[in-house]
Amino acid sequence: MRKTRLVVGIALGVATVMTPLAVLSGPASAATPNPNSPQQVASGVNVAALPGASVFGDTPASTPETVSFILREQNIGALESAAQRGISHYLSVSQFAGIYGQPQANISALTGYLAQFGITTDVYADHVDVVANGTAGEFDAALSVTQKEYDVPAQAGSNGLNGIPAQKNVHSNVEAPLLPYRLAHFVLAVLGLSNYGPYANDATKPTTSLLKPQADSSNYCLATFGLSNGCHLPSFFSSMYNLTPLYAHGATGQGEGIGIVTLAALDPGSPEYFWSNIAHVTRTGSLTVDNVDGGPGAPSIASGTDETDLDTEESGAIAPGANVTVYQAPNTDYGFADAYFTAASQDTAGSVSASWGESETAVVASILSGEEAANYVATFDEAFLEMAAQGQSSFTSSADGGAYTANEDIGTTNVVGDVPADSPYVTAAGATTLPWTGTLTGPDGSAPVSVTAQRFWGWDYLWPAIAATNGVSLATAAESTVVGTGGGFSQLEPTPLYQHGVSGTDNYHAVEYLTPTDYTTVAPGLTEPTAWTFNPTPAVTSGGGNGRAIPDVSTDGDPQTGYLIYGASFASIGDNPIEEYGGTSFVAPQLNAATAVINSFLGHRVGFWNPSIYAAAGSDHNPFTQLNQAGTSNDNIYYTGNPGELYNEGIGLGIPNLAELAGDFR
Repeated sequence: MRKTRLVVGIALGVATVMTPLAVLSGPASAATPNPNSPQQVASGVNVAALPGASVFGDTPASTPETVSFILREQNIGALESAAQRGISHYLSVSQFAGIYGQPQANISALTGYLAQFGITTDVYADHVDVVANGTAGEFDAALSVTQKEYDVPAQAGSNGLNGIPAQKNVHSNVEAPLLPYRLAHFVLAVLGLSNYGPYANDATKPTTSLLKPQADSSNYCLATFGLSNGCHLPSFFSSMYNLTPLYAHGATGQGEGIGIVTLAALDPGSPEYFWSNIAHVTRTGSLTVDNVDGGPGAPSIASGTDETDLDTEESGAIAPGANVTVYQAPNTDYGFADAYFTAASQDTAGSVSASWGESETAVVASILSGEEAANYVATFDEAFLEMAAQGQSSFTSSADGGAYTANEDIGTTNVVGDVPADSPYVTAAGATTLPWTGTLTGPDGSAPVSVTAQRFWGWDYLWPAIAATNGVSLATAAESTVVGTGGGFSQLEPTPLYQHGVSGTDNYHAVEYLTPTDYTTVAPGLTEPTAWTFNPTPAVTSGGGNGRAIPDVSTDGDPQTGYLIYGASFASIGDNPIEEYGGTSFVAPQLNAATAVINSFLGHRVGFWNPSIYAAAGSDHNPFTQLNQAGTSNDNIYYTGNPGELYNEGIGLGIPNLAELAGDFR
C-alpha cells in the first residue's frame, strides 16, 4: 500500500532491488502441438519458494477456491499502439470484447472443460477475465497439480515500513498447472491456486520522533486538531493545484464515477464522518462497496484499511458530486487483477486509482523463484489497456521508497521502479514536499528542520535531525530512512511512444548518497546489492536511461506536509481516529477525483492521461511547473532535477495546473 504516515522514527535495516525483462522470456515453440497435448500455463504465487515456508500436508480436496484465468487480448499490438498515441473514439465493453477479447468459442471451450470437473465460471463482460469457483480437488484434477498446505513466516519489511505478516494454513500448487494446448495458447495467466497475500503496506509510523506543531501557524487544520504541518484537507489540494475554477463552473464530478481498487476493507462510516465533520463537504454522489472475489475480510489497520479509508475520503471530498465505488478484493494476486478487471468490465467509473504495488525487483525475484506468474506484469497491462480503450483514466502511486523501491519489499539496494506504476498504460503519481519548518524531537534532544522551497519528496532533509535526536550517525540515519517519491526507469517495460522525444525521459541527473555494495544472489539468475556505502556530500552526476520513465505527474505527498485521514480502525491499535498521513498513496486518488471533476466540466471522459499530458507539456502553454534544480536539496534519494528539460525521474512532467489541463483535454 502506497502511503506513509507522518513523522519518521529510527528503524534500522538494510535495503534495495531490479532485473532485465530478458530473464523472463522463454524459447519460442518451433511447431504447433497437438490440440489436446498438455502445456504449462503461467500460475500465481508458489508458496513453496517463499523463505521459511513449511509444508504440513495436502490441501483438503473440499477446500473452496477461486481461480482467475486471465486471457490474452487479441490484436494486442494495435491496441498498445493506439493507447500510446491517444484514443479519441472510446469503445463500450461489448465493443472491446468483440475486438480485443477472446472469441466466444474459445471461452466456451475453457468453461466447458472446467465444468467437466465440477468447476463453475463467471465470464467477465470484456472476455478477458474468467473467474472460476470450485474446490482444491477439482482444480487439482483440471490443472494436473497437487496443492499443499503451508505456514509462512513473516517477511520482514525495512526502514520502518511494514512487511508481509505471517500467514498460516495457506494453500499453493507444487507443480506448474497444465491445460490442453487448445486452451493454454490463449490463457495468459492462471492466478489463485494460492491464497497467500503477497502485498505489504508501506506505512512508516511514529516511534521515537515527534514533530512539534508551530504555535503561530494560521493553518485551520492545525489549529483545529492540534496536529503538525502535515494537516491539510482535500480542499487544500483543489486550491493548490487550481481545480477550484472548475467548481465555480458547477463541476463537482456530478454524473461521473470514481473507482478505488484496494486490497483491504473500508471502515464502514469512516468516509461519511470525514466528509461531514472534518472536510466539511456536502456529498451528492453515492458510495458503493463492491466485494470482489468475496472481499478482503474485516477492516483492520494491519491489513491496510487506512489506505482504503484515505483513498475513499480524498476522492469523495475532491469530487463531491461523483459516485464512488470501492472495489475491495482479497490481498492476493488474483484479487488484485480481478478488482481491476471488475472496474473495467463494469465501466461505470470514468477514472480508477490504486495505491498498492511491488518493486520490479521483487516481482522478478518472485518469477525466477517460481513464486509468481511469468505474465504477471502483462496482466496489469491488459487491464489498463482495456480502460484506455473505454475512455477510463487510470492512476497508481509510484511507491514511497525513493529511487530504491525494492528496499521496501525485498531488502536489496539497487535503483528500481515499481509495479504496476511501470505500466505504459497507467498514469504514475509521484510526490513533492512543500516548504515548512518545525522541530524534530527524540530521546537525545530536539533539532530544527526547515524546507525553504518546494522540492522532490525525499527524506534526506530529515537525516541530520534524525541522527541528532536519536544519537546515531548520519550514515545510520540515512540508511534507515530511505523514503521518498518513487521514480526512475523501468527495466520491465519499454519506453512508450508518448515519451519518445520528450527531453529528460532518456537521461537523468543524480546525487548518489548511497552506493550499492555487497552483491548477493537473491533468486536464481538474479544478483543484486544488499548494502550501501554512504556519502554525505555527493556531487551531481548525469547519465542516460531507457525504458518506461516513472512517474508522470506529482503533487504534495510528503507526510510532513500531507493530509488528515479518519479511520474507526485506528482505535483498535490505540491511536486517535484522526491521523496525519502522506505518500504517493494520496496523489493517485486525488488525481482520480480531479479527473471526475474535469470530466463533468467538459461533459465527456478525457481517458488515459499520458498521451495528452506529454503533448501538452511540449506545447507553448505547458500546464506543468517543473522543479529542475539539480542537487541535494531536490532529490528522491537519487534522482534530481534535469535543468532545462521537460521531464525528470523524480516528479515526472512536474506539478499540474488542473484548470489549464482541463483546457488542454478539451
